[in-house]
Amino acid sequence: MDSLTQLTFGAACGGAVLGHKVGKKALVWGAVLGTLPDLDVFIPLGGPVNDFVYHRGFSHSLTLLALLSPLIAWLIVTIHSNTKRYYRGWVLLAFLVLEASVLLDLLTIYGTQIFWPFDTTPRSVPILFIIDPLFTLPIVSGVLAALFLKRQGALWHRVNTAGLTLSLAYLVWAFGVGEFVERRVTEKLARQKVAYSSFVASPAPFNTLLWRVVGIEKGRYFQTYISIFDGEAPLSITFYPRNLDLMAGIEAHPPVAKLKWFTRGYYAFSNVDDYVVMTDLRMGSEPYYVFRFKVARVNDLNPIPINDQRLRTTPDWRGLGWIWKRIWNSAA
Repeated sequence: MDSLTQLTFGAACGGAVLGHKVGKKALVWGAVLGTLPDLDVFIPLGGPVNDFVYHRGFSHSLTLLALLSPLIAWLIVTIHSNTKRYYRGWVLLAFLVLEASVLLDLLTIYGTQIFWPFDTTPRSVPILFIIDPLFTLPIVSGVLAALFLKRQGALWHRVNTAGLTLSLAYLVWAFGVGEFVERRVTEKLARQKVAYSSFVASPAPFNTLLWRVVGIEKGRYFQTYISIFDGEAPLSITFYPRNLDLMAGIEAHPPVAKLKWFTRGYYAFSNVDDYVVMTDLRMGSEPYYVFRFKVARVNDLNPIPINDQRLRTTPDWRGLGWIWKRIWNSAA
């Protein structure tokens, strides 16, 4: 999730756990701990592809964060010595905020290695877009109200808890919609006799009403969108080539092998200028993908492996208007 969501979600959780005992310190430390796992973006991991595939790795390990919680609590009570009698409460706060922030990242399409080091498979349950105002705004409102209320008694604690409760209720909604969408997509693909080996659905930007679906079928992939209001309208499906022939000779090239693993098969190749580019098909939309990497230089015979370079993509914000129309109209 985006940094604002992680910060305020951590603050809200901290306030709910210990705010009634230590006051607004719980909000502040919750905010700090909520952002802590994602600070791994500042650790250089050996190149653009490594930075991409190893983000949300060890720093998002449920086991490692659980083991660090008592140490973090000790640090907090060392700084705030007047709260030493609440050490166990600080341990609980650190544990819940750290674990919750990681599990929140799990709910996006990116992939999170929550079982590191025992299993480094990136896991995801994609029911939220990376920025979702309907999830974030109740938390932000509750935390801001709590911070600016002068009373440190029950009132600000109730306001903070109310905002957190509304956002957690939205998560329940998103889980339900995700199950509904996956079932409907499966039914419609079967009805339309669309061949595929796998597909993944994730929310379109800033909402959970419209979902993007990308599927793999051997040497090609397809993209479609489905709204919860589409009813029995058929999916409008467009197929694209994966250009797997461009991978010939570079299958073992480390950036290629790592991207194949991390994307779980949702990748394609293309020629850009004189380079072979590998694309993660899960994030973005045709033809504007977020993560694209140069992995080889084009040659008359076989591509020549190169040090990976990330290609920056400028998002097409005009598509936001289309998203709003598509939510309500399957023919948009």
